[in-house]
Amino acid sequence: MYKLLLVDDEEEVRQGIVKKIEWEKYGFELVGEAENGREALEIAEKVMPDVVITDIKMPFMDGIKLSQELRKSIPTTKIVILTGFDEFEYAQKAINLRVIEYALKPISSDELIDILLRLKTQLDEEISEKENTELLRAHYTKSLPILKEKFFSSLITNSLEKDEIYEKCKNYDIKLAGNFFTVAVISIDDSILKGKHRYKFGEEAELIIYAVLNVVTEIGFMHDIHNIFIHNDRIVLIISAEEEKAETVIREMLSILEEIRQSIEKYLMLEVTIGLGTMETDTSMISNSWVNAMAALDYRLILGSNRIIWIEDIEPGSKDKIIFDKNMEHEMESSIKVGTEVEVSETIDRMFDKLTDTKASFKDYQIYLLEMLTAILKAAQSSNVDLASIFGRDYNIFVELYSFNDLKHVKTWLKEISLKIMSHIMKDRKDTCELLIEKAKDYIHRNYSDSELNINDLCNHLHISQTYFSLLFKKETKMTFINYLTSIRMDEAKQLLKTTDMKTFEVARKVGYSEPNYFSYSFKRYLGMSPSEYRSGKTS
Repeated sequence: MYKLLLVDDEEEVRQGIVKKIEWEKYGFELVGEAENGREALEIAEKVMPDVVITDIKMPFMDGIKLSQELRKSIPTTKIVILTGFDEFEYAQKAINLRVIEYALKPISSDELIDILLRLKTQLDEEISEKENTELLRAHYTKSLPILKEKFFSSLITNSLEKDEIYEKCKNYDIKLAGNFFTVAVISIDDSILKGKHRYKFGEEAELIIYAVLNVVTEIGFMHDIHNIFIHNDRIVLIISAEEEKAETVIREMLSILEEIRQSIEKYLMLEVTIGLGTMETDTSMISNSWVNAMAALDYRLILGSNRIIWIEDIEPGSKDKIIFDKNMEHEMESSIKVGTEVEVSETIDRMFDKLTDTKASFKDYQIYLLEMLTAILKAAQSSNVDLASIFGRDYNIFVELYSFNDLKHVKTWLKEISLKIMSHIMKDRKDTCELLIEKAKDYIHRNYSDSELNINDLCNHLHISQTYFSLLFKKETKMTFINYLTSIRMDEAKQLLKTTDMKTFEVARKVGYSEPNYFSYSFKRYLGMSPSEYRSGKTS
C-alpha cells in the first residue's frame, strides 16, 4: 500500500476528492491532508509519502514551491499537480520539477483513477526492478571489473603516487579529476548481514550488499559519481569535484548521500550509516579520507545508526594524521574515543597478548610499546585534549615508559593513561555540545523577529552542518529548530498581546511573521485560539 498526501486550500475540494475514490482498492493509503504548502511540507517530513497530489494556488506556500521543497527533502516522492490554471508557464515549471502528472480541475473520478493506476504501475516497477535478484547478479558482473575493483581497493588502503594513479585511471577509463576529493563509506547494519533480518528475497548477505550497490550506483550516476565499489562488505564512493569551494562540495555531497540513504530505506527496507571522510586536494591523499570515513562510522555508538556522519563535524582539524599501523591504531583510537572502559581495557589486553605470544628482541618490544603509546596520544591530540592538564607540564610520558621493568606494570600504566584521556574526551564533548546549543538558543532569541531567519543561517553562524546540528539540537532540547523558533515567537506574541495595545499585524511583524494572516493561522494552531480571542480572554 503506497502512502498518499492530498493538498488543497479548499476543504470542499479536498473532501470531494477523498470521498470519490476507494483509495485502498487502487493500492493507496490516504495518510494526510493539508490546506497549504507549509503544512503539507511538515506532514510530508513525518509520514514520507510516496505520492503528493497538490493544488498550485494556495496561501503561505503554493504548489510549485512545495514541489521544489519536496524535491530537496524527499526526492523519491511522486508529485501530481491538480489545478485550475490552464497555462503553459505552470506546466513548464512542473516539467522542470519532474512532476509526474499535471491535470486540470475539476477532475472526474475516472481521470483520477487513471492517474493513480499509472502511478502504482510506476512505483511497482521501481520496487520490482530493485528486488530482481537475477538483475542484481547481472548488474554486479557488468559493473565491477576485477582490475577496477583492485585499483579502487588499493587507492583507499595504500598511499599511491600521483603518477601511478594517473596511469591507472587512464588505462581503466576512470574519471578522477578535480579540485577536491573525498571518500564516503556506506555500512549496512551488522545484524542484517548476519542473517537476523527478515529480508524479502532471502537472507544471503551477498545479495543484500549488491542490492544496496545497485541503488547507490543508480543515484550516483545521476550526480556524475561513478567510482563506486564494494570493499570489505561496505559500499565505497570515491568522489571528485571541480568546485572551487570546499563548503559547496560538502553541502552537495551531504545532500546526495541523504538521497541515497532515504532511497535504500524506502526501496530495500534497510538501514545504513554513511561515514564521510575529510576533504583532500590531492589524489594521493584519498587513503587519508578513507581512514577518516571509517573513523566517522565508529561514532554510530554515540550518534546512532541510519544517518550520515561527517568526520569533520565530530573531529574538526583531524586532517593529516600519520598512520603507522592502520588496523591496530584504528582499534586503539576507536576504543578511547567512542568505546567504554571495559573495551579500552580489553583492547590493551589483546595488544599485550600479541606482544607476549611473540618471541622478539628487547628493541622490538620497545618499538611495539612506543607505537601503542603513540596511538593513545594521537587519540588525545585529534580530540584536542590538553595532556598538560592531565599529567602536569613537567611530566615526560616517554621517559616514564622506559622506566618500567616488566610488562605487567606497563600494561596497567597504559590503561590508566587511556582511561584518563577517555574521561577528558567525554567531558569535553559534552561541554562542547552544551555550549553549541546555548549559542544556537542565543542566536534564535536575538534574531527571532527576523522573518527570514532559517536553519541554514543559524548553521552558517555556528559553522556546522545542518544534519549534525539537527541531530544535536533535537537530542538536547527534545524539539526541532522550527518547533523551538515557533515557541519563542509565540511566547513573545502572547506577552505583547497581553501587555500592549499593538495591533495584530504589528505583533506579527514584531515576532518575525511578514504575513499577518499566517501569523494568525500559526497562533491558532499553537494555542487553539486566535490572537484576538487570546487578548480578549486575558483582559476579561
